[in-house]
Order: sequence, then C-alpha cells, then structure tokens
Amino acid sequence: MDATTGIYGAETHEDGHPPPHPHRYALRIVRNVLLAVVAGVFAIWLVLFVTKGRFLKHPFERIATSLADRKISVGGDFQLYFAPLRIKFVAEGLQVANPAWAGQPNLFSARRIDARIAPLSLLFGRRHIYTLDLDQGAADLEWDARHQSNTWTFGMPGKGKPLEMPRIDRATVIGTRIRYLDPRMQVVANLEVDPITSTNARIGKAVAVRGDGTLRKTPFRVNARLLSPDETIGRGENALQLRAWAANNVIDVSGKLPSISDVENVPLHVRAQGRDLSDLLSIIDVTIPHTRRYALTAQLVKDDVRYRFTGMSGRFGNSDLAGTLTVTNGERLRLDSALKTRQLDIVDAAPFIGYNPDIVAAKGAVAAAAATGAGPRNVLPDARLPVDAMQRFDAALTWQIGVVRSRNVPVQDISLKLTLDRGRLALSPLTFSMARGTVSSDLIFDTRRRPSAVSYDIRLSPTPMGRLLAGYGVAQSGTTGSIKGRIKLEGRGDTIHDSLASSSGRIAFVMPQGTLWTQNAQLAELDIGTFVTKMFEGKLKKPIEINCGLVGFTVRNGIAAADPILIDTSRNVVTGRGGFSFDSEAVDLAFRADGKKFSLFSGQSPVGVRGHFADPSLDVISPQLIGRAGAGLGLAVLATPVAGLLAFVDIGDAKSAACGPVLAGAGAAAQRTTSGKPRKDVGNGRAGKID
Repeated sequence: MDATTGIYGAETHEDGHPPPHPHRYALRIVRNVLLAVVAGVFAIWLVLFVTKGRFLKHPFERIATSLADRKISVGGDFQLYFAPLRIKFVAEGLQVANPAWAGQPNLFSARRIDARIAPLSLLFGRRHIYTLDLDQGAADLEWDARHQSNTWTFGMPGKGKPLEMPRIDRATVIGTRIRYLDPRMQVVANLEVDPITSTNARIGKAVAVRGDGTLRKTPFRVNARLLSPDETIGRGENALQLRAWAANNVIDVSGKLPSISDVENVPLHVRAQGRDLSDLLSIIDVTIPHTRRYALTAQLVKDDVRYRFTGMSGRFGNSDLAGTLTVTNGERLRLDSALKTRQLDIVDAAPFIGYNPDIVAAKGAVAAAAATGAGPRNVLPDARLPVDAMQRFDAALTWQIGVVRSRNVPVQDISLKLTLDRGRLALSPLTFSMARGTVSSDLIFDTRRRPSAVSYDIRLSPTPMGRLLAGYGVAQSGTTGSIKGRIKLEGRGDTIHDSLASSSGRIAFVMPQGTLWTQNAQLAELDIGTFVTKMFEGKLKKPIEINCGLVGFTVRNGIAAADPILIDTSRNVVTGRGGFSFDSEAVDLAFRADGKKFSLFSGQSPVGVRGHFADPSLDVISPQLIGRAGAGLGLAVLATPVAGLLAFVDIGDAKSAACGPVLAGAGAAAQRTTSGKPRKDVGNGRAGKID
C-alpha cells in the first residue's frame, strides 16, 4: 500500500507525512502561474527593451490600419517598448492616409514622433501622453465636394468620430504645417504653426499660425492666434483671433469656437476695411459699384450654406452704412441685404451711375465720365455693365437713405428696392423726395438680351420750382410755380451712354399755374423793355403769372426733339425748337418769347442754347437780333434816331395757349390757342441733325 491508516484513521504517505492541503496546493499553482506570467512579461519587456520593439513595426501598421480604417505606415525607424514602465513610441516617417476621395494622399505625416504614453490609458478613459516631441508634422484637413465628409473624421460618413486630442503633460512641437481645403467655399489655406512647448499639460501662451492661400482664386495672407490652446486641447472653448489680407482689404475675425474646426452657428465678430468695398465682394464673384475707402463691422454666423452678417455698421467715403447681409453659397450664389444710411454724400453716390467717386471729388463729373471711356466733352458714363458677373449671382436689396449731402440737389428719403435674377437687374421702385416733391422710378437692365435691354421710367410729382432751383441761384421768395414730369425711354446697350444713345420714348415736364420772379422770366424772354422798366421802378422781384407750361421732347434713336416747348405767362408766350443728342451730347435749342402786350425795346429774337451737356452756352446775339439792330440803324440814318426805336417795338400780338393740352403733356400736334386754332409756332417733334 502507498499509504496507511493511522490510529485515528488519517491517511498518510509512506514516509509517514500527511498529504498537502488542497488550498495550499491551489495557492502553489497560482504562485507558479504568476511567476510564469511575471517571467513572461519580464521576458517580453526584456525582449522589447533590448530590441526596442522594432520587430513590431509591421504588426503595428496592420493593427492600426484595421482600427482606423485608414492605411497607416512607418517609413523609417520604429520603436515600441516599455521604458521602464511607460510605453515609449518612436516613429520616423509616419503616414496616416486620407480617404480615397481626398486630393492629398495623407491626412497626417511627420518626420519623427517620440512619445511616452501611460499604458493603462490605452485601455481605459482618455489617452494620456506624458511627453511628446513632434518634428515636421503635416496635416491635411479637407472637405469633400458635397460638404458631408472630411478627412479628419474616421469611420463611415455621418457615423464617424473626429480624432480626439489626448492629454499631453509635456510637449515640444516644431515645424508643423496644415493644409485646409473647402471646395464649397472655394478656399485653400496653407498654414505654418509656430513652435509649441507645453509643461504640466499647459502651453500657457497663444499659439500663432501664419500662411497664405486662395479664396475663389483670390490670393490672401493670414495671421491667426489661438488664444486658448490649453482649453482647446482639453476640448473646451477655442478663443481665436485672425487677420487676413486680400485684394487690398484687411479682414479681422475673432470669437470662440466649440471645436477648432467647427464654426457652425457660432457668432464671430468681423471687421473689414479697405480702399474699395467692391474689391472685397469681388473675391466671392459679386460685383457692386466702386466705393471710396470703407470700414465696416458686423457679427457673422455661419448656418450651413448661409453666412449671416448682422448688426453691420460703418462708413464708406463720407457716408454711413448699417444693416444686414446674408450670403447664400448654394447652387447659385445669392445676396440678401437690408441697408440704411442716414447721410449719403453726393460724391459717394457717383459710382451708382458709373463714375469713379475719387475722380468726381478731385476733378469733377466730366473727368469721371472721361475715365469710363466717354468722349472729352461728355458727361454720360460709358462704363460697361458687368454682364458676366451679373449672370453668376442673384441678389435682393432694400436700402433706405435719409439725406443726400449736396450743394445743388435737395434730395432726401431715398427708398431703393433692387432685385437681380440671372442677369436681369431691376431698380423698382426707386423713390426719393426732392424739393418737397417725389421722384418715383423703375429702371430695368436686362443683360439676358444682347445687347442689354434697358428701360427708364422716371416720374416727378408736382415740385416747387423755387426750392428745386434754389441751389442754382434762384431765390424762393415770389416763386410759387411747380413742375411735374415723366421720362420714359427704352434702349439697347451695355452702358448708360449706349442705352440712351439708342433710346426712343418721350420726355415731358409740365408747369401748372403759378408765379415766377419777373427777373427770371424777363431774362429768359429777352423782353428788355419790360425788364428795364421794372428795374427803374424797383419792381424787379414782383412775380409774374404762369398760366401753364410744357417742355416736351420726343426721342427717336437717341435724338430728342422739342415736342413742344410752350410756356404761357400773363405777358408772353415762350416757344422753343430744336433738341439734343444722347449720343454726341450736343445741344441745339432756340427759345422765343412773343409778348401779349405792347413793349418797347423787345428783342423778339430766339435765345439759343448750344454746346454740349458738359459745357452748354447761351447765345443771345442771334442773326434775327442782328437783323433787327441793322433795321433800326437804317431807320435812324434815314429818319431820326427816335425812329430807330421802332425796330425794337413788340406790338403784343402773341396768342395765348389753351392750357388743356399743355397740362396733359400732349405733343405739338395737339396744342391749340385759346380760340381753338392749331398752333404752328411750336416744335413738331423733329430736330433735324444734331452733331
């Protein structure tokens, strides 16, 4: 027998000792296993320490590629071992691939990474890195064309997770470069990050970034500062300041982002300044009239494809500007804005009709017109409409303007509604107050038709002439007459000059019953006898009555012909003939006044207005006047000097006008005398050739 039973019945071995207790046997097994595990771990540690874990390079690449669903490779030295209890990781030429759709091969690459990592953090909680030295790191942050996926989010689109930043106690990062691409915004940025050093998981100072790039093919430079790098690493707020230079503009952006790459629905403070606001908007292919130097501030919020600028305020030239602007970067670029201006300087308004405001301010309108390509004596701008740009984007604008600062034009309360739809620009309605009257207009520029189809419809409500002409030296006292009118023209052309030079339509201004200073009326009528008499009597400012008046033109192919010019006063009937050309801007008009009562020393000859829009001249020495002077001289020689006065006597046979057709703005053919007879002394709507 191997064992015997003792006197107490206990089992014993042959040597007489009892067998080991089962618990002690189990403990021995556990001890041996632990010793084996420790020995195995030590052996692994020793092997890794001796070999630096270099043999794990390919398994690391394979496992990391599988976990990240991205190809990860190490081109140079690789180390992965415990030193002594922390994991040491060294990789030279590390590359993390981009998705297949990206334009660059790698999301991240680095010349060398040297890190000490807490082992258990790889299994539990947030990754913890004790030290990190990163040399020549390069990151490619790119959105896809549909703006649904980006390179820094791992996994399936819509289900992936962005790369999380680990906790890093101490770091030295040098030579970092970042490329950012957003095809929807058409922006590419190449950035360099200043060296970063952190201690005790804190960087402690702002991180500076600088670089350049393009936005819709416009080059730019940028300097940025991440003011809260420690919070950024800790997934807290990201306080950012940025300044960019592009197309002679300076743009400042500041704010706090929820993550370093997330600007959705985040309010940012924006300030832009430069020499011309049109240069800024041209970056996004939006064309507006030129402006003088500007400075604007606003709050920017990005909401998917919309960029909303609210609380906008600032100045351009000598004018103020406030309001809102929304840029929608959808299938078609679109601008929606509501603007307000308290005071608009008349020079700042010059670009709205094609003038350069700086040239207007320095040299005047004629020089500004010449700068657009117009002739040396022309004032109509010849700047071409930006047809291609107008067909690339759409817009809707409302603009309220309080007062226009001008020495001669009393304009205020401007209300403008603008719509641009695939190349058709409508300023409708455009209204403003002028000298207690109202101008309402509808202007259409349809660039979808070639050349552009342009229509002008401008309506002037009854406006006091005294206040309207006050800026030109006409006093208001004693002038109660008013004027109303309409300009309705249609033409073809890609410039204001060309569209008017080819236009046809009608221009008519009607003067209902009122009064004018005798001084003004008599000078226009050249009734020297009445003028001199009143001057000696001291009644120069005594008003005379206007029964009715009409200054009308029929326009054909850019030539405006008087149709008719007819003003009936208590003393005279003033008529006019001739016209002007929108093409050459030449003027050839003749006005004649016939007295209703006897008047001595009345010239009774036409007063000519000739020249061009830019430099009209008054011709009071006409052939008729010279002829009458010659007749008077002949009578004086043949008879007596007193007889010479007879040549200047107006017998007062002018026929009063029937005011009905006049007040209706009717053409010359409809005009009648008070007795109902057709008038033959007014223009017939034909001006002949005007050079």
